[in-house]
Amino acid sequence: MQDRRARARTGLEKQASPEPATDPRVHVTLEHLRSLENAARHLSFLPRQPAASVLNGRHASRLRGRGLNFEELRNYLPGDDTRTIDWKVTARTGTPHIRVYTEERDRPALLVVDQRMSMFFGTQHAMKSVTAAEAAALAAFRILDQGDRVGGIVFGDDHVAEIRPQRSRMALDRLLKALETANSRLHANAPNSRPMLLNEPLRAVARLARRDHLIFLISDFDGIDADTKRLVSGIARHNDVIMCPVTDPVAHVLPANLKVTVSDGEQQAELDTARDQIKLGLEAFSRGRLDEFLNWQKECRLSIMPLSAGEETLPQIRRLLGHEGGRR
Repeated sequence: MQDRRARARTGLEKQASPEPATDPRVHVTLEHLRSLENAARHLSFLPRQPAASVLNGRHASRLRGRGLNFEELRNYLPGDDTRTIDWKVTARTGTPHIRVYTEERDRPALLVVDQRMSMFFGTQHAMKSVTAAEAAALAAFRILDQGDRVGGIVFGDDHVAEIRPQRSRMALDRLLKALETANSRLHANAPNSRPMLLNEPLRAVARLARRDHLIFLISDFDGIDADTKRLVSGIARHNDVIMCPVTDPVAHVLPANLKVTVSDGEQQAELDTARDQIKLGLEAFSRGRLDEFLNWQKECRLSIMPLSAGEETLPQIRRLLGHEGGRR
């Protein structure tokens, strides 16, 4: 042992070089996702939302909440809410009676998180895939802390991980690990594969969440079609759906002289925004995608919580939920 240490000091034996640190803007780690737990305690996805919350907007659906369980009938007492009076029992007995309800303590949530190669893109703060993973972790911690079951579907271009909703820290850890694993597969040298359509994980959602679930769809919604809308509409009919489109700032305001090579895994093309025709076409495509989401919101009674990879995830979620200034 001493001889080995001496050889290392003299340089005769190579020492193992440390692993390069993971850039949290490019890839997430399990430790990073777990570190978001304290910050998540200041969020709320319960039905009563601040007036400024996007979940309480004019066009957003009102969250159903956990529901109510009937507990008992009893005599009316001064101070009771008159809206709870059971008029049929009151008329039959001649004395005022009220119906007492207790709130159900369970509303399972399903976090559907996109980690396809289309999400491995970012021009300012982080990759879209990182923003999606962080948003899912924040929501998962808060939902479990509220006493509800939490699970998820994490999918890439060639894999889908399902975690059924459970009220346990073990299930939450499985979800975070699935996020880390899927996110780590995204890199520039990843083998080409045909992109998975969003419809496949949505079919899994329809199978797992029959009714009364809170469902987050966190994705860039690349490759949607008429079947996607049909699936989302069917899911939203019996569940609360929050769509979280993740975008990069370059999708809204294209630089005048941007040259980028894009590929679908089989073919590639170079896009140059210095050419007006290409720039205007890309901007029209982005506007059309936004208009499509807004139409879905109205027709399917969805809530939309847009996220940007151009800034930190937590402050913008706080701002979207109506917390003043998005402060920590």
